[in-house]
Amino acid sequence: MTDFSRRDALRMTAALAAGALAPSAFAQSDASLKLVVTFPPGGSTDITARIVQPRLSERIGRPVVVENRPGAASQVGTQFVARAAPDGNTVLVCFDTHAINPIAKKNLPYDTFKDFVGVSLAVRFPLVIGAHPSVPGKNLKEFLEAAKKEPGKFSYASTGVGSMNHLVAEDLKRQAGADILHVPFGGGGPAVAAVLGNTVSFTLLSYAALKGSISGGKIKALAVTGTKRLADLPDVPTVAESGFPGFEAYSWIGIFAPSATPPATVKKLTEDFQAALTHAEVSKKLSDAGFEVMATDGPALDRFAVGQYERWSDFVKKTGLKMEE
Repeated sequence: MTDFSRRDALRMTAALAAGALAPSAFAQSDASLKLVVTFPPGGSTDITARIVQPRLSERIGRPVVVENRPGAASQVGTQFVARAAPDGNTVLVCFDTHAINPIAKKNLPYDTFKDFVGVSLAVRFPLVIGAHPSVPGKNLKEFLEAAKKEPGKFSYASTGVGSMNHLVAEDLKRQAGADILHVPFGGGGPAVAAVLGNTVSFTLLSYAALKGSISGGKIKALAVTGTKRLADLPDVPTVAESGFPGFEAYSWIGIFAPSATPPATVKKLTEDFQAALTHAEVSKKLSDAGFEVMATDGPALDRFAVGQYERWSDFVKKTGLKMEE
């Protein structure tokens, strides 16, 4: 082979290699970024994703689509992302249930800690205990006193077995010595609807999910589970102020990618989400909705998720709480 023909061959090989790589590069630069939300519209996870969506799209220069895939206490959407192409175009926007499902479910169709890699802990927020107006008591203390007098009469809605609001409510019940029925639903939207329809007595959700109903007088706020009162609800006490010193609980929303996603792609996703979350307009909207912006990096989310699993696994073991499959 002559020097000329050898050079031509090398050029052809390089061109073919570039052509083979082009579809992947195109997918990352031009395809929509899909935010898979594991609960129905109207809940905290959905609200967070939709607040971040416009700024994130502007940041990356391509469409960002929020896709709701609810079902089986978030397993449907989570499994979808676990099996998605690890190209940075599909990420999981998950609720705290993500780290608790391994405790509640024995046969998950994915491995919570092996099949995903953290992108960012987006936000955390205290839960607001919101009740139907007919429920007795102006605050949590008065309601629990009434509940203890009539065991089994009252009920609460959670976003599913093993969700943070399920575990927090059970912790509160045990500390109060009250017999209150747990009724799991498929997300924050259905839980709010159940309270509005007086199907259940109360629920524990983000202020964002309950804000409209509270301001409209259709749901009354009894307490918040954080360490301080919410600015929009200055007259609503914390659970700690309601007779449970030291009580504190926060729900959270994290962003994960399939574990096989290249580190450089994950890093870029982290930077894009951090920029969108901390943008002044987005941050204000999230804050107004009762969320505290965290915007961590991926490793911090991975460590946090493991810590949440360990904390609530210990709680379940100590209390013997039944976690139905």
